[in-house]
Amino acid sequence: MKSFLLCAGLLALNTSLSYADNFLLNYEKPYNDTLKKAPANWFNLDMTGDKVRGVSTERAYQTILKGRPSKPVVVAVIDSGVDIEHEDLKEVLWKNEKEIPNNGIDDDKNGYVDDIYGWNFIGGKDGRNVNHDSYEMTRLYVKYKKMFEGKSSSSIAESEKKQYEEYLGIKDKFEKKVQTLRQQLSMYSLFGENYKKAKRLMLAYLDTDELDVETLKSVDSEDQRIKASAQMLAEVTANGLTEEKLQEYLDYFKDQMEYGYNVNFDPRNIVGDDYNNPNERYYGNNDVIGKGGDAKHGTHVAGIIAAKRGNGIGMDGVADNVRIMSIRAVPNGDERDKDIANAIRYAVDNGAKIINMSFGKSYSPDKKAVDEAMQYAASKNVLLIHAAGNDAKNLDNETNFPTKMTLDGKKINSWLEIGAASWGDANNFVGDFSNYGKKSVDLFAPGVDIYATTPNQKYESLSGTSMAAPVTSGVAAIVMSYFPELTAAQVREVLEKSVVKFPKEKIKKPAQGEEEEGKNPEMVEFSELSATGGLVNVYEAVKLAEVMAKKIKKG
Repeated sequence: MKSFLLCAGLLALNTSLSYADNFLLNYEKPYNDTLKKAPANWFNLDMTGDKVRGVSTERAYQTILKGRPSKPVVVAVIDSGVDIEHEDLKEVLWKNEKEIPNNGIDDDKNGYVDDIYGWNFIGGKDGRNVNHDSYEMTRLYVKYKKMFEGKSSSSIAESEKKQYEEYLGIKDKFEKKVQTLRQQLSMYSLFGENYKKAKRLMLAYLDTDELDVETLKSVDSEDQRIKASAQMLAEVTANGLTEEKLQEYLDYFKDQMEYGYNVNFDPRNIVGDDYNNPNERYYGNNDVIGKGGDAKHGTHVAGIIAAKRGNGIGMDGVADNVRIMSIRAVPNGDERDKDIANAIRYAVDNGAKIINMSFGKSYSPDKKAVDEAMQYAASKNVLLIHAAGNDAKNLDNETNFPTKMTLDGKKINSWLEIGAASWGDANNFVGDFSNYGKKSVDLFAPGVDIYATTPNQKYESLSGTSMAAPVTSGVAAIVMSYFPELTAAQVREVLEKSVVKFPKEKIKKPAQGEEEEGKNPEMVEFSELSATGGLVNVYEAVKLAEVMAKKIKKG
């Protein structure tokens, strides 16, 4: 956590944002706390040859996989949308060959008209799209407030007691969060005004077009306003704060208030479905990019999995024989259970063998619908890979939905829960935002400073368990592609048993915000953060898959 001095100490401002609250996106944006630049292509590199804790993709291709035949694998990306025009993705997209493009007819009679590249469950038949949505906590707060406001525990029917208790907890959290957001927005606004004033003053005082730390530190003036401005700008510049990033933070807080925690905001009329019917299937549109919205997150995820390898453009994804199916179901805000359940079913019914789920939330009112969809996927031999979340929390004690455990206590046997690893020393071994759990998180994968595709032919480094999940999906796709005889549950087993372990490695435990402030970091064994205690690895996974495949062939 960084505190920035503003005009002789008039305002101290915390500029670190919780990754749990981030755009997706409630999620990812550039991770600026690393002490040095990540090695290029680091997530594909190898610990032995490159001395970098990547997943050994390049090593596997150059050795054990060289010359070996493979079959294409369809990976569904349930996300914010994918830029299907991106130069590094357009050759690796799944295309529905049974559908005639843009004829307005459901040619393959799967219930979805013109679903060439996938489907958009948060779009309307008129072409409009849901780009922002509220958080699930907000939606539950609104629902329960109508039911229970003004009532006491003694007046609540026994059948509603559980919901009433949940309402009281949500009410407390929601109202405290809104109050905090208002304060943060006010602070950031004030900081922004003073930052801009200080910058204009120093540009004029130094008669320059650019400011650098050394020059600002050298300013010595009897004018206290100039001296304070120079000190403040030197500190914030040294810590990576720019006017653009400041505006990004301001926009974030404004979006939180306008959309995420706004009790009057409900964009569902755009979709036009019967939202109270969780079993409704056929709604939405075929705009898998989500025009008018932000497809950065989904495009980045797709690139990590499968950006065209060896084309000399941008970057290389993990898997070399993959087709990306884009399913848009995650807005800027919390995804809705009904949409996720339908997205999973669409992926399964249209040939996906892996489903990447880089999203999550703290409440799941229609978990039963999602559970049934996941059980359906497992029954159809489909692997589900889910990002553990970015709250720096122990998932053995707290929940990030969806989960591999269903409401009736059954475990999805083709599920992997993924934490985010980093590339640095003990203090930067894992992402300090990453959720973890000795029972709940299965393994870790690279998820910090991951350089991959973003819309409009661009590339960017982003961080989050949302990046770690697609790295794992890419590894799983390689195993499935080269060893198609393995089931989804067997591929899950291969990835778990072949992780690279660091049994004696003590690393900084994930922690953020006030939990970190003024404390020495807690050091724990890396093996305690997940069930396997290791990092996913292509090379080791392929070796184990080869052994398993031979046993299957021998019967």
